[in-house]
Amino acid sequence: MFQRSLFPRDMFSVLERLQREMQQNFDFTPSIRGITRGGFPALNIGSTLRSVEIHAFVPGVDPDAIDVHLEKGVLTIAGERREPVAAAGSTTHIDERFTGAFRRVVSLPDDIDAGAVTASYKDGVLHISIARREGVRQRRIVIE
Repeated sequence: MFQRSLFPRDMFSVLERLQREMQQNFDFTPSIRGITRGGFPALNIGSTLRSVEIHAFVPGVDPDAIDVHLEKGVLTIAGERREPVAAAGSTTHIDERFTGAFRRVVSLPDDIDAGAVTASYKDGVLHISIARREGVRQRRIVIE
């Protein structure tokens, strides 16, 4: 009645695992959280008429471990989230939290004022505000 398979079931599970691992290595599509691999910290970038506003979500990262640099219109946010120290005798079964070094690089508009940058950190969110230069702001031209 039942025919025996020529391939043992273990072979299929090995092939499925291999396929999953290959997809993970070459998958650059956003995850359910909107972050691609290597995309930590998540960023929100917006602008107003007067400034460019950047929010980097870095929960669990000491603000002193974050470096922010602005050079030639390119903003770099880099740092490291350290592995929390586990209690003696405890075992971690699932660890999905990102740890290690991170770096995000963002190209900014040409009209930013590199001398007017402020940064603050509150509740795991790094907020960077970069003013726009006065002379290059858009203005409405009235047609006569």
